Amino acid sequence: VPPWLSTAFLPRRCEVRPGPEFLTRSYLFYTNRLFKALQFYYWDPSCRDPSYSLVIKGKLRLRQASWITRGATEADYHLHKVGIVFHSQKAMREVASWINQTSGEGCRGFLPPGRSWAPGALYEVLSAKTERDCTAALGFAMHELSLVRVERHFQPLLQPQQSGSRLVEELYLGDIHTDWGERLHYRPTGYQRPLQSALHHVHPCPACGIISRADEHHPPVLPARAALPMQLSGSWVSTHCEVRPAVLFLTRYFTFHGSNHTWEGHYYHYSDPLCRQPTFTIYASGHYSQGIPSSKVRGGTELAFKVTQARVTPMDQVTVVMLNSSEPGSCGLAGSWSAGVEQDITPTNGCLALGIKLPHTEYELFKTEQDTQERSLLYIGERPTDGSSPDSPDKRPTSYQAPLIQCAAASEEFSNYISLKYVGRKDANGIQALKPLPVAFLLFIALLFLRWD
Repeated sequence: VPPWLSTAFLPRRCEVRPGPEFLTRSYLFYTNRLFKALQFYYWDPSCRDPSYSLVIKGKLRLRQASWITRGATEADYHLHKVGIVFHSQKAMREVASWINQTSGEGCRGFLPPGRSWAPGALYEVLSAKTERDCTAALGFAMHELSLVRVERHFQPLLQPQQSGSRLVEELYLGDIHTDWGERLHYRPTGYQRPLQSALHHVHPCPACGIISRADEHHPPVLPARAALPMQLSGSWVSTHCEVRPAVLFLTRYFTFHGSNHTWEGHYYHYSDPLCRQPTFTIYASGHYSQGIPSSKVRGGTELAFKVTQARVTPMDQVTVVMLNSSEPGSCGLAGSWSAGVEQDITPTNGCLALGIKLPHTEYELFKTEQDTQERSLLYIGERPTDGSSPDSPDKRPTSYQAPLIQCAAASEEFSNYISLKYVGRKDANGIQALKPLPVAFLLFIALLFLRWD
């Protein structure tokens, strides 16, 4: 259970939610368990053209460690009021139309047609006192507060003349459902990208100061970022243990070969939120299409990925038993699975027990960026919350997963240093044990020296 939250938390960059929605946030938690949240919405993916702002006030009560998502704390929240401030006549007209058309009797006439925009005016869209709630039309819900995780680690000081490290505190809140129709009642089992403590955040963070000084009447306008061409070639790796809905913990490692548009990916799955207890690994490969600019998510690139081959390595006895119990012909050679031994599942057209189907095409959304230290980042489309696959163009993602960091350019043979295999080590009793290599190495190359509290 995390310590009580009593500070402000901010994002490091413009955020993209399913829809797509572009926003920045500022969440302030008080010692008396009250909170004030600001959400700033934008027309553009750089968060430079504000549309409207929401100011949200309520109360949060931390409960107990989550029974579903290991490492998380469950919480209850109660909203007292939600207000909206429009930043243009266009935004006012559009939001009023949503509310007037889709809300109940109590919200019709929220804003009379033709009403002129009043800069700085605050309009109430939710009030616990009057039991009025007109937020559904906005797709607004604060269920993200029902799942909380606080992480602390130390960031090495970047200047050559400096030694030591600084504390970084991050707040992970529940994920937002990828289906707009489900998000109003969805209870999270995964996380969004973390918010940084206003006091203890990663440096440098140009956006942090801008967002922390903003309010609902003066939304943050983030610095312009140069658009980068899509350069996939090379190797990309997770920067930390990733959590997905339905209690999946994993790290990812991809290599893209631009010369012939082929790719290979390694997915390391674990049973714990620190990625220290491996369950199974998947190696997959295939080819991908030429990218085209996304018409739905500005700044994104649409691609189609075909998976033609896959191999699985079970890493614990539970997974071995599950795979050996699978129906013959549905997942590799029936009854032949053993821990640490890789098996090709291409001849059985995938693995039904793990939800892998071959051959398989996925319609993806990609984006590349540089962080404040000029390292290349790769954002891949967010997986559907319901666990399905984006196997048709209409299921193409409109938001992104946690970014991967480039660990080798196209000319380097980085793949020689990472293996799907686990090295056998003998324990004190002389019994062969499995020791995972990837996690320590992945964290090392990402320059993250973590201390988990």
